[in-house]
Amino acid sequence: MPGPRKLDPSSSPRALLGAELRHRREEAGLSQSDLGAPLFLSGSFIGQLESGVRRMQMDQAEKFDEILGADGFFVRNCAALKESKYPEHFAEAAEAEARAEAIREYAPQLIPGLLQTEAYARAVFRAYQPTAVESVIDELVSARLERAQLLADPTQPMLWVTLDESVLRRTVGGPAAMSGALRHVASLVQQHRIIVQVLPFSAGGHAAMGGGLKLMAFADAPPLAYLDGLGAGQLLDDPGTVSRYELTYDLVVASAISPDTSLALIESVAEDYDHEAQRF
Repeated sequence: MPGPRKLDPSSSPRALLGAELRHRREEAGLSQSDLGAPLFLSGSFIGQLESGVRRMQMDQAEKFDEILGADGFFVRNCAALKESKYPEHFAEAAEAEARAEAIREYAPQLIPGLLQTEAYARAVFRAYQPTAVESVIDELVSARLERAQLLADPTQPMLWVTLDESVLRRTVGGPAAMSGALRHVASLVQQHRIIVQVLPFSAGGHAAMGGGLKLMAFADAPPLAYLDGLGAGQLLDDPGTVSRYELTYDLVVASAISPDTSLALIESVAEDYDHEAQRF
């Protein structure tokens, strides 16, 4: 089993806190479970903090300073974690996503953020905030496209997405934007960078009708599940809960069409959008 990932403390505030937490805990002769117990946190959660997967909260920082005799180190540095370019409900999930070794996602309504084009993302954010000034939309689009740079690495994270057929059929941003968005997804599949399957309408009822689901696996920390909602989200680390959602994703995949058939469908729908765009 691989040992803990060595963090570069200079790379980010979370890396700094994680590396220092691990150092001080080991210096104090405490296990991860020992440190977590007074805070009612699991040992696996402490491990996720140390590896930089989870974000330290201020109340946790205060307790760590007290238990480890850190003279306010964690409180002073925890404040730097509060700033994020992402909405509060998604910030921690985005940070975890950036460290994931593998991501599996079921998308019921929209092309996932990591796969969106600029035109598609702009249409999504404009629909969310119809009266926002253009500079606000520009910032949101920029953050989403920057996040998508995760896929610039040729191998990690492994990304396996299951798209509900409604994702293909809902015209977001108009026919031209939809054609470009679907062709972008198809291109990533053709480059063998991602795996995509489509859950067709013909599948009927399925295990994930309640909403979007993202599963993240890490080299040095337990897996996480993220449930997506309207302006809200839940990041879950309880092993039993995560295992249940892993089964949910497996059941969705079992009802989806094959990757090859899915690619053919995506390309066909993109072509339909091309023809529609040419009529206007």
